Amino acid sequence: MATDKATESFGVVLTKQQQKRVAEQKLKDLKVKNYLFQALDRSILETILEKETSKKIWDSLKKKYEGSERVKRAVLQTLTRDFETLQMKSGESITNFFARTLGIASKMRSNGGTMEEVKVVEKIMRSLTPKFDYIVCSIEEAKNVAEL
Repeated sequence: MATDKATESFGVVLTKQQQKRVAEQKLKDLKVKNYLFQALDRSILETILEKETSKKIWDSLKKKYEGSERVKRAVLQTLTRDFETLQMKSGESITNFFARTLGIASKMRSNGGTMEEVKVVEKIMRSLTPKFDYIVCSIEEAKNVAEL
């Protein structure tokens, strides 16, 4: 039974203002679900289609990809070792070496590690091949590495 001021649903009476708010929230949820669906790979999308709300989708994705603390620590240890042993390969371009270094640093941050930019810059400068020694020396003499 519906009236101008309220609607009864499941024994709950909602005013027009409350109905409007519920409709706005549903629309907002649908928009978020749409954004999530657009951003996800089809194989992942198929695993979350049955979720009713964007919150349930997000929680499902978070649970799937966040991992346990133990796994995160193990991944972080591996990434730390990779970062510490990182060296530029003979014949590798600067762009590829930077990308590799920054990729490891980014993964470390996303797994809960702290990686200051100055440490990354210092690592890059220490890890270049000998043919770049004169450039590294010039940079160290001309600039404060922390400012880089």
